[in-house]
Amino acid sequence: MSEQPADEREVLTWELYGQAGRELARQVADSGFRPDVVLGIARGGLIPAGSLAYALNCKNLLSINVEFYTGVGETLAEPVMLPSLLDAGDLHDARVLVVDDVADSGKTLTLIDAFCRDQGKVAEVRHAVLYQKPQSTIHASYVWRRTDKWINFPWSTEPPLVGGGVVDS
Repeated sequence: MSEQPADEREVLTWELYGQAGRELARQVADSGFRPDVVLGIARGGLIPAGSLAYALNCKNLLSINVEFYTGVGETLAEPVMLPSLLDAGDLHDARVLVVDDVADSGKTLTLIDAFCRDQGKVAEVRHAVLYQKPQSTIHASYVWRRTDKWINFPWSTEPPLVGGGVVDS
């Protein structure tokens, strides 16, 4: 897949992210859902997960590392959980808010859903994402914006300072 021109992209700035994170947290709070655990999907979901955990006053913030995107518009065939794996016991009987930056295909959220339900025996799982794309097989409970464009996130648009190239969504 070729890289899209800048005008065909959704651009999230740090300033706009502050508003987005707060609005997304407001949706969760207004719904009455009170998570016992905020579970951020590394790497893109870590910053939103931290923001939501603070805004929702949830001190139990965990993360799980999933690899799916390998480049701009390039993915593995299926997402893969990477070490170190989350101890599923930490999720037992918990109300879990799974947070990611984008629900694109929905495959990453589906993988984490299966992990939470099968291994963690959670009480309830809900999803919060900054962006959801129309083709996503998972319809997140909380979505800040919907788009079919490629997204430039402020934390992944600039190339890394060491090794490798840029990977954004």
